[in-house]
Amino acid sequence: MKGSPLFPISLIVAVDVLGLTLVIPLLPFYAEHYGASPSLVGLLVSAYALSQLISGPFLGQLSDRFGRRPVLILSQIGTLIGFIILARANALWMIFLSRLIDGATAGNLSVAQAYIADVTKPENRAKAFGIFGMAFGFGFLIGPAISGFLSHYGLTYPIYAAAGLSFASILGTVFLLPEPKRHLPPSEERKLGLFQFGSYQKDFKNPKISSTLFQFSAFFMSFSIFIAGFALFAERRFQWDGRSFGPREVGYIFAYTGLLGIFIQGGFLGKMVKRFGEERVIAFAFSSSVIGYLILSVADTLPILILSATFASFGSGGLRPALTALVSRQAGPHEQGRMMGLIQGLNSMSSIVGPILAGFVIDRGWLAVWAVLMACFSVGGLTLILRSLSQASAAKLR
Repeated sequence: MKGSPLFPISLIVAVDVLGLTLVIPLLPFYAEHYGASPSLVGLLVSAYALSQLISGPFLGQLSDRFGRRPVLILSQIGTLIGFIILARANALWMIFLSRLIDGATAGNLSVAQAYIADVTKPENRAKAFGIFGMAFGFGFLIGPAISGFLSHYGLTYPIYAAAGLSFASILGTVFLLPEPKRHLPPSEERKLGLFQFGSYQKDFKNPKISSTLFQFSAFFMSFSIFIAGFALFAERRFQWDGRSFGPREVGYIFAYTGLLGIFIQGGFLGKMVKRFGEERVIAFAFSSSVIGYLILSVADTLPILILSATFASFGSGGLRPALTALVSRQAGPHEQGRMMGLIQGLNSMSSIVGPILAGFVIDRGWLAVWAVLMACFSVGGLTLILRSLSQASAAKLR
């Protein structure tokens, strides 16, 4: 890959994800430091996703018109400004402002995704998109661990580190990244916007893919509730060295789940899918998630927490790639771009609703309910995939 545009874009994606994962475990504690309740923390996470969903299609159109590189630089500058405001915040409204700015310009990964599609042929695209899985796995392993270590010296240290990484990604784009030539027509590059869900209703009514789309929704909801609420949950439920869990402990738990994610997606999942097929792997992953979240609802010691995180990580680590592969196989050859856009939109909507639910139940002290809520969404996904497997078995017997 060295010598091709994929080499610098892969580095830029890795640096962007690393900066993002430095902030994720810290943000709830940082907001609480300035008086935020769990409900406000949930709104803070949702505000980022909402502004991203509104601005995403606009940034996509800008990149179609003016090129990937300038829009990527613009979005990276917005991320840098957001991190600087976050680090310099002395009131809660400044934290909200930083997340709104970052979300409104958060085209980094989506524009990078379009860039990869531009510089690769269709037959090589799946392999090229593998850098996103590696970048996220690397980010969720290294970023939270660094965040946990730096937060020991002060809550702003990880944020300044994220800002430094953001600045490095800007330099990488300016000096290393050429403007690509297009391979995809603009119709395949459109992102799902806030008011465009009506045009996707037929997909949810299509018997070939509707069940998989609802399974995606169940997975995204449980995952967004977990990401938004885990730090608040752990702070109220667990102790280490006689004090409540803080950014350091939460960061290390996230790093552990990132390590498991790399193991699962680095070869284990492929072998499982090859042997059992996507549907059975999805059923296993949903079952693992249910077990992990139910254990989490009663966990009160570190060993039980790690056990629950192990089960939940095997679930979430397997569901995203297996569901993506399944919906890609079920959709027609000319619907791939549309399906990927719809999946991204479902993720965005879940990232708005999930944190609000997480903040609401944790604010009322319903810690077990928070975990059971994720288990319920996972049970819904499990029910759908088991029904699909049962229908497939019945069809073979006819």
